[in-house]
Amino acid sequence: MWAIFTEDRRRWLAAVAAVLLLAAAVVLAVVLTAVPPSAEPSPSPSPSVPATAGPSDTATPGPSPSEVPVPTPSETVPAGLAPLPTIPPTAPPTPVPEPPAPAPPAPAAPFPAALAGRDPEVIPGAGAVVALTFDAGANSAGLPSILRTLAATGVRGTFFLTGNWAAANPAGVAAIVAGGHRLGNHSMTHPGFTGLADAEIGEQLSAAERAIQAGGGDPRPLFRFPFGERDARTIATVNAHGYLPVRWTVDSLGWKGSSGGITAQIVADRVLARLQPGEIVLMHIGSNPADGTTLDADALPGMIERIRQAGYGFTTLDALLG
Repeated sequence: MWAIFTEDRRRWLAAVAAVLLLAAAVVLAVVLTAVPPSAEPSPSPSPSVPATAGPSDTATPGPSPSEVPVPTPSETVPAGLAPLPTIPPTAPPTPVPEPPAPAPPAPAAPFPAALAGRDPEVIPGAGAVVALTFDAGANSAGLPSILRTLAATGVRGTFFLTGNWAAANPAGVAAIVAGGHRLGNHSMTHPGFTGLADAEIGEQLSAAERAIQAGGGDPRPLFRFPFGERDARTIATVNAHGYLPVRWTVDSLGWKGSSGGITAQIVADRVLARLQPGEIVLMHIGSNPADGTTLDADALPGMIERIRQAGYGFTTLDALLG
């Protein structure tokens, strides 16, 4: 009886187990059916020795790197991806212009603008000083004595030379310059300027300038009209060539000589009679052609002494130039 019961129990347990296995198989089949084929994991290649392809296997070549399409910014971007940024072309740098070179300084005016159009007879604002000036157009008979007196008294003068005189007396030009004196232009041939055309005036000035420079001096910018002959046109023309004409306060008249009734005393008296601040004295280097006297050179030592006794000093015509 116990054996029969035991046998029936085993059969019942076997049936239950079979039912459970069948149910598990059904569940597994349902699960596998629900999984899509693309979700199935691909088998990993064996890390062992790779299989050797047989003669019938055909390898499909993949695309080379040069055949892989490279998307450009103009191609349509797939949905869900950010578009590629478009990089604008870089503009070349704008060249920065170099600053202009500074303009050269304007040349200094050769003489004060206030003196343009004038032929001054005194040195304005000079104070108690006198300018001794000497014209040279004839001979040089009185020059050695004049230079000795000026050197002995410590006075500097202004010498207006014609180009002809400078060309004939280069040693005289050198001696005047060596004495520390000032030079001026007195034309080339000493003509009256009011009868000259503007171009002829320019030629007179430039020719004399070259002759004086050849002797080692520089007359610019001082000029004296021959015979004192001038007008508004000639003054303007001289100015246009960079020269300032300078007249005189008093003419000593020493050039007339003793044959003209002049003495050294008269020369000095005339200068002292016109004594004033900024006085410009006109004298001459050469001798009188008729009598050979050099009255200006003879009167010069006493004249300088008397001017100093009157409380005056001496200057050159550079005082006009500021």
